[in-house]
Amino acid sequence: QVQLVESGGGLVQAGGSLRLSCTTSRSIFRFNTMGWYRQAPGKQRELVATIRRNGNTNYRDSVKGRFTISRDNAKNTMYLQMNSLKPEDKAVYYCAADTERDDYWGQGTQVTVSS
Repeated sequence: QVQLVESGGGLVQAGGSLRLSCTTSRSIFRFNTMGWYRQAPGKQRELVATIRRNGNTNYRDSVKGRFTISRDNAKNTMYLQMNSLKPEDKAVYYCAADTERDDYWGQGTQVTVSS
């Protein structure tokens, strides 16, 4: 059973930074794509950023230039560095990963940004 465990969420003032981590129970090279999603209260879950096995990254427009997705292969960990946080970034952030056969999700970590 593949497990994804997020950490690093918390409360930060607007303009501040947080770094989320997602540690997997298997080599991250086994995944085609890994990514971060978020869901704010009353809203649908949305894609924040993805990183493919070949290292290519993709971001939603509203976080470009502020968020950076990366990974440490040796630690089987993916990160999301979030800078210049805004109140609208407040959400539960989920780590996700997929293979040819399955999708996997973490339990989520809360990010709260105060104005």
